Amino acid sequence: MTAGAIGRPAGDDRGGRTAFQGAPGAFSHEACVELRPWDVHVPFDTFAEAIAAVKSGDCDCALIPIENSTIGAVEPAATLVAESGLIVVGDVWRTIRMTLMAIEGATIEQVRTVASHPIALRQCAKTLAAMDVETVEVFDTAGAAREVAEGGDRSRAAIAPAAAAEAYGLTVLRNDLQDSDDNRTRFVLLAGEPG
Repeated sequence: MTAGAIGRPAGDDRGGRTAFQGAPGAFSHEACVELRPWDVHVPFDTFAEAIAAVKSGDCDCALIPIENSTIGAVEPAATLVAESGLIVVGDVWRTIRMTLMAIEGATIEQVRTVASHPIALRQCAKTLAAMDVETVEVFDTAGAAREVAEGGDRSRAAIAPAAAAEAYGLTVLRNDLQDSDDNRTRFVLLAGEPG
């Protein structure tokens, strides 16, 4: 399936609820906004919680990343999707650009620790090794940006979508931090039934 809105029946003007893992501004949230703009986008801390929301009926569908062109399977998401019993009703590959951000006034030379989701850190592993920084795994990319903004520490940065810098009042220190220029992630749309 190509990029664009997916999963909405023709002539249906009602919005539903799409679950995603992460905080508002995360890559999964951006994919929800692009692919299901009519829905309410509901954040969850974990992939398992987002899938459970569909199984319980609290959400109509979930948009889950399962594969990345740089690192392969997005675990544990891929396994959870395979074991969920839900139906894949759509999928899309999206280009993922990693942005390094910190509080206003910070410089890249001051950065000693970089926080992000473990999958995002893996997509930037070579670049981060060359920077000689400590990495800190957190539940989400946008959540990392929010924590950096709230912490006020110039030595701490986050890797997140560029929009998260604006959302949380951070300064972009470097764009395109990912190791591969062709860094793409496949998202699948899960539902309890087709539609």
